[in-house]
Amino acid sequence: MTVRVRIAPSPTGNLHIGTARTAVFNWLFARHQGGKFILRIEDTDLERSRPEYTENILAGFGWLGLNWDEGPFFQSQRLDMYKEAVGKLLEQGLAYRCYTTSEELEKLREAQKARGEAPRYDNRHRHLTPEQEAAFKAEGRSCVIRFKIEDEREIVWNDLVRGTMTWRGSDLGGDMVIARASETGIGQPLYNFVVVVDDIDMQITHVIRGEDHIANTAKQILLYEAFGGKIPEFAHTPLILNMEGRKLSKRDGVTSISDFQKMGFTAEALVNYMTLLGWSPPESTKEIFSLDTAAKEFSFERVNKAGAKFDWAKLDWLNSQYVHNMPIDKLTDLIIPFWQDAGFTFEEGRERPWLEQLVGLISQSLTRLVDAVAMSQPFFTETVELTAEASEQLQKEGSADALQAILTALENQPQLSEAAAQDIIKQVVKEQKLKKGLVMRWLRAALTGDVHGPDLIQSWLLLNQISLDKPRLQQAMDVEI
Repeated sequence: MTVRVRIAPSPTGNLHIGTARTAVFNWLFARHQGGKFILRIEDTDLERSRPEYTENILAGFGWLGLNWDEGPFFQSQRLDMYKEAVGKLLEQGLAYRCYTTSEELEKLREAQKARGEAPRYDNRHRHLTPEQEAAFKAEGRSCVIRFKIEDEREIVWNDLVRGTMTWRGSDLGGDMVIARASETGIGQPLYNFVVVVDDIDMQITHVIRGEDHIANTAKQILLYEAFGGKIPEFAHTPLILNMEGRKLSKRDGVTSISDFQKMGFTAEALVNYMTLLGWSPPESTKEIFSLDTAAKEFSFERVNKAGAKFDWAKLDWLNSQYVHNMPIDKLTDLIIPFWQDAGFTFEEGRERPWLEQLVGLISQSLTRLVDAVAMSQPFFTETVELTAEASEQLQKEGSADALQAILTALENQPQLSEAAAQDIIKQVVKEQKLKKGLVMRWLRAALTGDVHGPDLIQSWLLLNQISLDKPRLQQAMDVEI
């Protein structure tokens, strides 16, 4: 048997971290088993589905490295097949037309609520006679299609994560609507129904999804049986929670995959982190690994039942490890778009060596790629805005004289080198009887507008290459002192 799994996002929004994590587990299992990873776009919600969301989903999977083997398949292009399948259930007496109005359903729910009962449909139209149906049609009522669910039926499956799962038909809310209302025939088929039709048609062997789908699984097993299809194995993965143990929401700062990209996370770090949201590798201390490495070790025995807490600090740490160990040329490629979005101007081709030097200078200080914007700001502007600490340093007694001495020394340095820069600082320290650390703080404040940053001498040399050091030192003296 060839393992076949699927990820089936709905294009009613951008690709979210929860859907992406589910896709990661599907991809890992398929690759571990030498199987197929299939992409299906569940776009039957025609009112809310948007092509830009589909593009975002496809781009997100591509960025994360979750290459699919078949698809994407679009449910909106398969409507005739779904309606034909609904017709078969009607012919077999496994489904029926229900003419209950929304007002009648609301009255039913209110009565159940008053009695302290869970809301459920009472199957009142399951056995309508042809005459009753004709009367409802004459009233102008439209009908939904409901699939019959027997209350006494027991549904059991062995979940690959949770073990034996048991549901009773009476817990599923009555006969299930599988197609929307229509006055002319069969309306829009609904999620639980089309999922099963697609899974049978695509020969899906394993359904891997979040635990919030468990109730759907019980209903869908009944539909697999009704069609005589092979029931796939199921694995319900833990939900992603916030640090307080509640289901993750946008209030926790959780965003779409494209927003994680804009926030400066690398694809490698994000997908690495997602593998750890509910799964642990055999080597419990091992936290940094590629998708391919994880696929070799992936199994559901190591998927947790408990919810996985999303930890921003852990993701930041992982991202920093990937950034710090990334080749400078690749890191430069990733940072350039952030510089461009910030409005920095440069000729990438002509200035590429200088850009890579700058990236090499700041790389070990980066946590997220976007951090490169603030760290690089002094290298792309002729003037810098001083922080409060830098301004305070430049107002200290002796700073103006020290900076003037540096300016004077630079007059004799047509080409500043590392050794020459070190000699200038030593000369100023000796002549003005100052501490070296103090002179270097003043110089950094004048050059970069801050008292913190990457290596000062290397920063100075880079600035010297674009002739910004002397004007900036003079500016700091003129404006702040």
